[in-house]
Amino acid sequence: MVKLTRIYTRGGDKGETSLGDGTRVPKHALRVAAYGEVDEANAVLGLARLHAAGEIDVMLSRIQNDLFDLGADLCTPFEDKPKYPPLRIVEAQVERLEREIDAMNAGLAPLNSFILPGGTALAAHLHLGRTVARRAERAITLLAAHESVNDAAIRYINRLSDHLFVLGRKANEDGARDVLWIPGANR
Repeated sequence: MVKLTRIYTRGGDKGETSLGDGTRVPKHALRVAAYGEVDEANAVLGLARLHAAGEIDVMLSRIQNDLFDLGADLCTPFEDKPKYPPLRIVEAQVERLEREIDAMNAGLAPLNSFILPGGTALAAHLHLGRTVARRAERAITLLAAHESVNDAAIRYINRLSDHLFVLGRKANEDGARDVLWIPGANR
């Protein structure tokens, strides 16, 4: 478990930060940007949870914890056989998201149009979380184009945005309060 006794270290005062393996990199490095986007997604889900209860809150709690796992995964450069294996996203976390998506989606009416973010406050926050997760995915895949990244981490963030979309529909009274896009409605 992590124990934080001091919040500021002054270690980043010159524009660098330490990765999980101790390597110093610029704060604008692709790896730092990727886990920073994941952190932002987590913060948005924290706001969503202010409007959540029951099963939805439990799912979001698990996801928030997973997002810290994902941040830990991304902040430590990937190695095939590390001396001290770091925390990594595993396939079981991806599969859990898929099971939850399938279970939620089974109770929703099929869509006849795209959905505009909104409906309930919870759904609006979940849609914001979905868009931030998509941005995090872009940052992670950009990182993966330049450095090794855990494949399960990429699958997790991809599945997460799908999960948040379906969860937003569930939060909109199982889709009854979804706000549908009407193409060209304001011409």
